[in-house]
Amino acid sequence: MLIQSYNKIYNEYFNSSNFNNSFKESLSILKTKKRIFFIGNGGSNSICSHMMEDYAKIAKFQAFAFSDSSLITCFSNDYGYENAMKEWLAIYLEKGDLLVAISSSGNSDNINKAVDFAKIAKADVITLSGFEKENKLNKKGVVNFHIESNSYGIVECFHQVILHSLLDEYAEKINK
Repeated sequence: MLIQSYNKIYNEYFNSSNFNNSFKESLSILKTKKRIFFIGNGGSNSICSHMMEDYAKIAKFQAFAFSDSSLITCFSNDYGYENAMKEWLAIYLEKGDLLVAISSSGNSDNINKAVDFAKIAKADVITLSGFEKENKLNKKGVVNFHIESNSYGIVECFHQVILHSLLDEYAEKINK
């Protein structure tokens, strides 16, 4: 039964010292930021849109996501799909901002090019990826969350859980 896969991975991953260290480090990074940019494709882009809204509403971050369909098609047409996110960041991203890059496979050229640009621009980067541990995105961030599963459902759900729990933990601390 597939639900057993979710349970097994959930229990192993969220109880691991690697996850807990990455979670604490991400919280420390969030405490120093005012602006967060979220990027992803497909289902990951939906997570970005959702997180942009929640991080702004709940924690009062200036939060941005490359999720407007007109903007995506405009930049993709003018710069090529593989460069669209990077060109968007070139306009808005500033030194010291935070980029949260989400890619189930970790191998999307547009995500990786945007992350490479963010690092050059001296923004902090948190990555969330899945599938193969040695994907292109994993290890590019200051913090890297990796879900070792080839199931889009598991990877995408866990990415959303990670980002929501970071937000909830952060919001709890700032509201005390």
